[in-house]
Amino acid sequence: MFQKLRDFNSSRLQVSEFILMGFPGIHSWQHWLSLPLALLYVLALIANTFIVTIIYQEASLHQPMYHFLGILAIVDMGLATTIMPKILAILWFNAKTISFNECFAQMYAIHFFVAMESGIFVCMAIDRYVAICRPLRYPSIVTESFVIKATLFMALRNCVAPMSVPVLASQRNYCSQNQINHCFCTNLGVTSLSCDDRKINSINQLVLAWAIMGSDLGLIMISYALILRSVLKLNSAEAASKALSTCTSHLILILFFYTVIIVMSITHSAEMSVPVIPVLLNVLHNVIPPALNPMVYALKNKELKQGLYKVLKLDVKGD
Repeated sequence: MFQKLRDFNSSRLQVSEFILMGFPGIHSWQHWLSLPLALLYVLALIANTFIVTIIYQEASLHQPMYHFLGILAIVDMGLATTIMPKILAILWFNAKTISFNECFAQMYAIHFFVAMESGIFVCMAIDRYVAICRPLRYPSIVTESFVIKATLFMALRNCVAPMSVPVLASQRNYCSQNQINHCFCTNLGVTSLSCDDRKINSINQLVLAWAIMGSDLGLIMISYALILRSVLKLNSAEAASKALSTCTSHLILILFFYTVIIVMSITHSAEMSVPVIPVLLNVLHNVIPPALNPMVYALKNKELKQGLYKVLKLDVKGD
């Protein structure tokens, strides 16, 4: 589809594929990064598979909060798989070439999964808000139907909205350079090679970032501000501590997810003396959260740990 758009838009096409150069500035020894990246990827797949399996098998975990966590685990595996096989192929087999269609499809998939993860964080924040601030109405508001509708809405939003990114990128004229100083196809990395004006691409990227990620972060902040206000009104310190403990793991993941996005935005907009830093941050942002999320939840959530013990058939008493 993207190739047809490009061919229709331009008769001056000279390059037929892109070349992903990997990590700029360290090409001679970048293969040493393959081991930690491969370990992170394998860890992400195994840990998230465990999360999905535990939630599926344990009847006690068939609750909205854990349904969202299971969906997050699936999204995390999709996000990591979108980029890691190609990165490892570059580092191990020097397989740097990528077709136009594959490049634009990867660009779309990355935007979809990142936006989907942000959307699931919003759903989880709303779930915690209702559970803490409206506990009596929680069973009637956050139902299985709510989980399905919220997930479908986020999936539809994140399928449609990012489509403009690869479509606009595919309509640029790539008539001279085709070497991308990155490990995967990013919008700015690809369109920087075009021969014509890419201002519309940059504007579209900025609008999408504010419309999707900005609105998601705003809703999350409002939810937790209301949660904090409600908790501070509790007379019992023990009740307040218990209420906040259910949000701790969620907040850790949210802070890491959005902090790295903000840092990446700053490093991309600034002239970095070490160009490998924004590229490395971009790669780690797509592989560390998938590996980190299940471990944070497993360590902080008693019910999830008990489910893990049952799945592994470990006879562990107490916690």
